[in-house]
Amino acid sequence: MRILITGGRVLDPGRLDGRLNILIENGAIAAIAPPADLAPDSCPDARTLDAAGLLVVPGLIDLHVHFREPGFEYKETIQTGCTAAVAGGFTAVCPMPNTRPAVDSGELTAFVRRQAAVAGLCRVHPVAAISRGLAGETLSTFAELKAAGAVAVSDDGSPVINSRLMRQALIAAREHDLLVISHSEELSLAAGGAVNEGPVAERLGVGGIPNVAESIMVLRDIALCELTGVPLHIAHVSTAESVRAIRDAKERAIPVTAETAPHYFTLTDEAVIACGANAKMNPPLRAEKDRQAVREGLADGTLDAIATDHAPHAPAEKAGDLAKAANGIIGLETSLGLSLRLVAEGVLSLPDLIARMATRPAQILGLDNRLMPGNPADLTIIDLARRCTVDAAAFRSKSRNTPFEGWTLTGCAVLTLVGGRVVFDARS
Repeated sequence: MRILITGGRVLDPGRLDGRLNILIENGAIAAIAPPADLAPDSCPDARTLDAAGLLVVPGLIDLHVHFREPGFEYKETIQTGCTAAVAGGFTAVCPMPNTRPAVDSGELTAFVRRQAAVAGLCRVHPVAAISRGLAGETLSTFAELKAAGAVAVSDDGSPVINSRLMRQALIAAREHDLLVISHSEELSLAAGGAVNEGPVAERLGVGGIPNVAESIMVLRDIALCELTGVPLHIAHVSTAESVRAIRDAKERAIPVTAETAPHYFTLTDEAVIACGANAKMNPPLRAEKDRQAVREGLADGTLDAIATDHAPHAPAEKAGDLAKAANGIIGLETSLGLSLRLVAEGVLSLPDLIARMATRPAQILGLDNRLMPGNPADLTIIDLARRCTVDAAAFRSKSRNTPFEGWTLTGCAVLTLVGGRVVFDARS
C-alpha cells in the first residue's frame, strides 16, 4: 500500500523543518518533498492522510519500559504494553529483563520478540540481563542474547554490585555489540528507604533514600566506562549529583549517555504526600533542586534521552503501607504530553524535545529513524494543540498507577505509523 501524508509540519531535528509531504511505499519512506512537488494528484493510487495543522516527526523511541511478561502478566503483557506504547506515539520500545524468569537467555529473548510479533504494533527491542537470574554473580551468555535479538543488557531493578563483574560486562558487550545500561543504586545506602531522604520522609514516618545512593554508583560506572572505553548508558537519572557527574564525564569525552523520565522533571517528593504510593518509585522523586538539575541536564544535552520507565502494578500492590508498596508508575500514555511542557516552559525547543524522544534514543541504540527515503516509515504525528485530561481508567495499559490522574496535558499523538502501517489513530 502507498500512503501520502500531506500538509503537515515535518520535523526531523537538524535536518528538516517545514511543510512537506511524505510518500510511503512498501513500508518505507519513498519521497519527501514540498506539496507542489509531491501532490495527491501525482499519487492517485495512494491513501492520503491529511496532516494539516499537525507535526510529523520520526517515531518516538522509549529506551526503558517494563512489560512484565513472562511471569507477571496480571500487571502488563507485551500485547497491552505495545498497545499503550503506540497510543503514546511510540514506534519502538525497549523492555527490561526483570521478569519471572528473567530474560537472561537466547530462548527468553526470542520469546519476547515472538510475543511482540504477535502483538503486531510497535517495534520491540529486548534488553536482556547482564547476569544470570539478575543475581549479579555470573554473566549471561552475551553471544546468545545478541543472536536472539537483544540490543542491550541491564540488570535493571537490581544494580550490579560486583565491580569486577560490571567491568567484565562492559568488555563482553563491546565484543558482541551490545549496549550496557546501568541501574545505578548502592543498596546498602538505599536499604530501608521508601521515598527520598528529607522532610517528606520524616513527615510520612518512612525511611529515606539519599541522593548519594544513586550518584555513588553513577560515579563508579562512569569510572568503569572510562577504564574500558566501552559505551555506557545510565538509566533513570534523578539527582543533581548524578547530572553533574555525567556532565563532567562528557566534558572528558567518556562515552557515557543517560536518560531521565518525565516524573523526575515534573514532580518532587512532595507528590508522595498527595498521591501516596502512586508517586513512589525507584529511584524516588527528589527535591526541587534535583528537579531543576534534571531540567538543566536535558537543556544542555547532559541527559540525552527521555524514557518512561513504564512500570505497571496491580492496585493491591500500591495499596496499604507506603513502605511496602511496589515501586514504579506507568508512563507510556502521558510521556509526550508531560514532555511537551518543557517546550511550553522554555526548557527545550521543540526540535530538541523530539531529539530527546526520537532521534537521540535511536542513535544510542545504533538505529536510524531519520525521515529520509529508504528508511522504515516509522512516524509519529502529533497535535500540539489538542488538550487531553489524564484518565487512568481509559489507559490501554492493564495498570492504573499514575500520579498524573486528572492533569490536563496539551499535545498528544494522534497517529502512529510503524513500517508504513497505521497502528494508532485518535482522530476519530
